[in-house]
Amino acid sequence: MPNDAAGDYIVRFENVQKSYDGESLVVKNLNLNVETGEFLTMLGPSGSGKTTCLMMLAGFEPATNGEIYLKDTPINKVPPHKRGIGMVFQNYALFPHMTVAENLAFPLEVRGMSKSDIEAKVKRALDMVQLPQMAGRRPGQLSGGQQQRVAVARALVFEPDLVLMDEPLGALDKNLREEMQYEIKHIHENLGVSVVYVTHDQTEALTMSNRIAVFDDGIIQQLAPPDVLYEEPVNAFCAYFIGENNRLYGTIKEIKDGTCTVELDGSGKMVKAKQVNVEKAGERTTLSLRPERVIVDPEGEAATNALTGKVQELIYLGDHIRTRMQVSGNEDFIVKIPNAHGHAALKVGEEATVGWVTEDCRALDATAHEAIPD
Repeated sequence: MPNDAAGDYIVRFENVQKSYDGESLVVKNLNLNVETGEFLTMLGPSGSGKTTCLMMLAGFEPATNGEIYLKDTPINKVPPHKRGIGMVFQNYALFPHMTVAENLAFPLEVRGMSKSDIEAKVKRALDMVQLPQMAGRRPGQLSGGQQQRVAVARALVFEPDLVLMDEPLGALDKNLREEMQYEIKHIHENLGVSVVYVTHDQTEALTMSNRIAVFDDGIIQQLAPPDVLYEEPVNAFCAYFIGENNRLYGTIKEIKDGTCTVELDGSGKMVKAKQVNVEKAGERTTLSLRPERVIVDPEGEAATNALTGKVQELIYLGDHIRTRMQVSGNEDFIVKIPNAHGHAALKVGEEATVGWVTEDCRALDATAHEAIPD
């Protein structure tokens, strides 16, 4: 999505910094536009700066430097309750002594709306999250998933232009979490409201977002739609934080027409990879290769690279066989073998050839992998 045309954005961070101690920066020179109607996710590990950015946008934390704009209006000095932003938190933050309807009515009452308008908006919000029958219950009488739906409804009931969500699904179990991902995605699509969402869960980000900003060390490492982020990571951190990834380390021997020839550590074999952020022969590199792009026993032109690996483990997962192999010094080289034609013929302890096409393997920086969480 383009995000630099005037009037196309609802939020703009301009050279924003944040320091809690006056010395180290938690957020470093953030420049980011959020488009009107966009679902933008701030994704990253703990301490990467994503939640701090959300708290500054909400008004709960002041920016140390720079300016935040909401619809072209600078808001650094505007208190949270006057920003007109909806908020959804992980802990729901519902009033336990109020009914569901009273919880939803509260933000409308403080805005001075009439009783009839409040009743209509509360009914609409409950219908939107499919909980019309729960209006008279208190939060303690609801399941976790129902409470989270009420929290979403309360954030949307006064029809804000912008909703902020801070790890809203973190307290839910796996099935409920997945269900709520689709619920929130559909609500966003139906209403067209702008959403800024914070999570450390990569699957959640890929499922729900129009664009994802990957944070590390207070800096956006990459800002892109989910498919671009997965298929075309710009550095080693993004490659390994988004989706499962095989890593092979080596040294660049030659770069020609955007293709690198790499001598692999552990085996000394030569393979070819797409040049991404390496510049010259002699550089160290980390090769990035998705497990689903690896072919077992490739034939003919099916793969431009081929290595011998030893099968360490086979796990049956229904639609595919997750195969862990030892390949060129990597003990955890993963291959996802589709289960379209029954079980794979591989056996633990056997050797097999694995291959891939050059375009599926990316030559990335070699310095980031040591800091990346497994």
